[in-house]
Amino acid sequence: MTTKAIAIFDIDGVIRDVGGSYRRALADTVEYFTNKAYRPTSLEIDELKSEGIWNNDWEASQELISRYFAAQGTRREQLQLDYNTIVAFFQSRYRGPDPDNWTGYICDEPLLLQPSYLEQLTQAGIAWGFFSGATRGSANYVLKQRLGLQSPVLIAMEDAPGKPDPTGLFATINQLEDGLEEKSVILYVGDTVADMYTVSKARELKPHRTWIGVGILPPHVQETAARREAYAQTLVTAGAAVVLSNVEQLNPAQIQELLQQLS
Repeated sequence: MTTKAIAIFDIDGVIRDVGGSYRRALADTVEYFTNKAYRPTSLEIDELKSEGIWNNDWEASQELISRYFAAQGTRREQLQLDYNTIVAFFQSRYRGPDPDNWTGYICDEPLLLQPSYLEQLTQAGIAWGFFSGATRGSANYVLKQRLGLQSPVLIAMEDAPGKPDPTGLFATINQLEDGLEEKSVILYVGDTVADMYTVSKARELKPHRTWIGVGILPPHVQETAARREAYAQTLVTAGAAVVLSNVEQLNPAQIQELLQQLS
């Protein structure tokens, strides 16, 4: 490739389908802590995440619980919600009740790319890594156990502030460039408004570099054309240069085309 590129991938909704895992655990958690009075729909979860600050599903669960009770007339300060209890319940659904032997929803997540795709990028001279709001354990479960990657560059929840703070994105790039001169174009590939906001904030803080936000439509929004188009428009409005229906469409030729559009 004439211009060097680095592709950094979000994991949830990009590398794996979390519609039946993270999002299901989120709905379970809200339902449990509202005493089965309210279970958020997939669309309601998307609406919350479109605000751009609820990338962490534990915090999103707490927020939806709080909003439900607020709508019933209970002020937030009156709620006796313990965040750690919410996290523990969520994890019991997502990972399973035994933290050392995972049997929960995570075990059934469909993969959205194959290792051969990443090999294509490597052969084209495109460096790649991962910046995700998932826990390190959950991220490594898919990257190492499911995809068979040996030692992928990964910045996870424990390693950096949550998105849209770009600190973790910068840390991922630093590992991939390893002190080399900053010349590569950076593509950040994500499925949420928070992911695209992360690119915008990175551009604000490091305007001397070229940043491209690549939006991916997660499987759960592709059931109807209307929802797919609405979600794609949300990502474009948040800053996506292009929106694709699957991450493997971001092949070396597509990346080259994006770089040429910038030159």
